[in-house]
Amino acid sequence: MKCQPIELLSPARNHSVAVAAIDHGADAVYVGASHHGARAAAGNSVDDISRIVDYAHRFGVRVYATVNTLVYDDEIAQVESLIRALYSVGVDALIVQDMGIMRMDIPPIDLHASTQCDIRTVEKARFLSDVGFSQLVLPREFSLQEIREVSEAVDARIEVFVHGALCVCYSGDCQASYMVNGRSANRGECAQMCRLPYDLIDGHGDIVDHSRHFLSLRDLNRTAYIADLMDAGVSSFKIGGRLKDADYVKNVTAHYRREIDRAIAAAGRYCRSSLGESQLTFEPRVEKSFNRGFTDYFTVKATASSRMAALDTPKFVGEKVATVVKCHDKRLTVKQEVAINNGDGLGYFDANRRFGGFRANKVEGDVIHTIEPLDLPSGTVLFRNNDRRWADLMASVTAERKIPVALTLRRVGQSRVAVDIDAGHGRRVSHCREVEMQEAKTPQESTRLRIFTKTGDTVFTVGSLIDEIGEVFIPASVLTALRRDAFALLDSQIRSTHSRAIRLAENPLAVSQSSTLTYHDNVANRLAEEFYRSHGVEHIQRAAEVESPQGEPVVMTCRYCLRRELGACLKEGGALRLAPPLSLRHGQLAFRLEFDCAHCQMKVRLNQAEILESNK
Repeated sequence: MKCQPIELLSPARNHSVAVAAIDHGADAVYVGASHHGARAAAGNSVDDISRIVDYAHRFGVRVYATVNTLVYDDEIAQVESLIRALYSVGVDALIVQDMGIMRMDIPPIDLHASTQCDIRTVEKARFLSDVGFSQLVLPREFSLQEIREVSEAVDARIEVFVHGALCVCYSGDCQASYMVNGRSANRGECAQMCRLPYDLIDGHGDIVDHSRHFLSLRDLNRTAYIADLMDAGVSSFKIGGRLKDADYVKNVTAHYRREIDRAIAAAGRYCRSSLGESQLTFEPRVEKSFNRGFTDYFTVKATASSRMAALDTPKFVGEKVATVVKCHDKRLTVKQEVAINNGDGLGYFDANRRFGGFRANKVEGDVIHTIEPLDLPSGTVLFRNNDRRWADLMASVTAERKIPVALTLRRVGQSRVAVDIDAGHGRRVSHCREVEMQEAKTPQESTRLRIFTKTGDTVFTVGSLIDEIGEVFIPASVLTALRRDAFALLDSQIRSTHSRAIRLAENPLAVSQSSTLTYHDNVANRLAEEFYRSHGVEHIQRAAEVESPQGEPVVMTCRYCLRRELGACLKEGGALRLAPPLSLRHGQLAFRLEFDCAHCQMKVRLNQAEILESNK
């Protein structure tokens, strides 16, 4: 029975991080191109991406380039040129947001619909599948049931995020950064307005809570739902973090490789989509890598007790390790719960809930010596967010990826010897050499086994060897050359037979899920407008970056609800606890919150009146 390939998709900030992701088990990596990627600080030249492709394709690993920002009219030719270059170096697919790409003069490269496409309904998913997208990145907000409904309605493969930072609003539907300071999230320049501290103000004008991170969510962690997600139709599991370093990518990739492999083995009808096995020198622990605390978000139904936000700090707090007993200048006496090491980074919350930190310069028993003097009261809880020993471990070589192969040695007639190598997934080669065979005076099988299992710096390792040659003597130099040439042939065959999907045909009869588009739909160029009009859209408001909306625009649309987070859901009498309307203020910045209880959504509106009043 043919199995369904399952893909672990890891972020790659650059070439070295891409190699780390692949070595630790990624089936695919996604990488930012030199421009028009959704992370302006994570761009890579075409030459660098070519090097990533070369390494990845040795293992049948796919490389996806992100060209998922909005494109302006005067940039169309530049983006067309970039896409042609990416196609020419072997990139497997593009992750895109701007529908103008559908009308560009580009090669038939496979297209994936980015999460910035904001695929919030089955109807939109079906439309994007019909117009040529082979893979859809669904919103992080989707539940298992919603994922299943989309999967059953479309032909496209389904990709979901399983780990990493969460936008507070539906991806692609955030104009806060642009409307406040001109830095567009949809152009790769997000200023992360959601990570700022805000005062919460109620309908009476009173400050209910001061300087908390009401819009800063915890990080997504769906470890417990891998098998359920597969069952719901997911074939690509994505780790967020295109700005993350190699240590983060190593740890998190290795963790999900292990979990996905367990789910594949248990189900029996799935298989990996790439070649090779990763041998690790460490035990993955995702809690050791940067996180704001974990949430499974809306994977299962959110309840009044669901907690999704990191209200106290957007920083990495880490694990609780000790409690302060006494503090004197540069000496801390503590009660340790976990052993603290020299060089560890430790943090604490002060009386005002602000998070601070220091370095453990030297640890002697329960006494920590610091470089700077501290004044921490007894009972202060200490957290470790930089484990020196873990960091040293992750800085070393922590994995090696090899493709296990099955070898068969055999004679071909009286004058040739051949080796057949099978790497699985249809990758197999045969190679033979002329040789003068002589009757052996001593057993030869162990010698040939030793020679053929020396795979050296190749990406292969010998899993099994069947020796059918018999007791004849063949010079070691001949066998070594046969092995070397055969493995080189297999390596070349794997690369040359790597298959790239081509862009699917666009169904001209596909009709857009909506006949009217607003600035939330991010139409930024004439080609995108042409695309939508050809599929039944009659009224188009241009993107905020092109034509600023009037009044006090909605800058975030969120399934996350601050009232539910604070235990003040309006459906459960929350108006008595927090009098509406609610607003958030950070300095001169003001947002008004609106709650659509029928659809369980929160909208964040830029409050121009409040800003003007505060500027007087």
